[in-house]
Amino acid sequence: QPDPMDAQAVIDVIARCVDIVTTGAASGLCTAPIHKKALKDGAQFAYPGHTEYLQALAKSGQAVMMLASDQLRVVPATIHIALNDVPTALTPALLRKTITITDADLRTRFGIDAPRIAVAGLNPHAGEGGAMGTEELDWIANLLDDMRSEGFHLTGPLPADTMFHAAARARYDVAVCMYHDQALIPIKTLDFDRGVNVTLGLPFIRTSPDHGTAFD
Repeated sequence: QPDPMDAQAVIDVIARCVDIVTTGAASGLCTAPIHKKALKDGAQFAYPGHTEYLQALAKSGQAVMMLASDQLRVVPATIHIALNDVPTALTPALLRKTITITDADLRTRFGIDAPRIAVAGLNPHAGEGGAMGTEELDWIANLLDDMRSEGFHLTGPLPADTMFHAAARARYDVAVCMYHDQALIPIKTLDFDRGVNVTLGLPFIRTSPDHGTAFD
């Protein structure tokens, strides 16, 4: 069971491991799941999750969470926030940076010369022409057009409910999604036992299981 008394020790161990990797004493970092509420209750842990803490420790401008398996790679643009906060947190700058980091790391770390990136819409049916939300019309589609003109291989904004079947997945190397569950539900459904959390945008390799502590 989670014990808040252990919270500070867990936080300190993560920081020590980052020091070991950044000084070159280790080639990468593989983390176990953490119990976020226990860390907050026991040591006032100030970060929504592991990824954000690693970003701060590494002094990285933005860390990007990617879940990867043999069948699918997904990246949520917003991560550990309430669904109600997603439309405000999701900005053109954030989405652009997320796509840029994803593209760069797929090239350098995964050996994909021209990553094909599918981008989900925020709203049901990608807004359906504004009938179910207007973010796609207001700025998402325009941002993707601008980035295509800069050389990014992008499709979207796509309806999230039709972009994860086998035929659709064959057309892209990674799916960038707008929020946590939009990205994680499909990969955990397809490949729960073999998915790996890979943090992009850090100056070192970091992986972890794609699940939580599972005390239950």
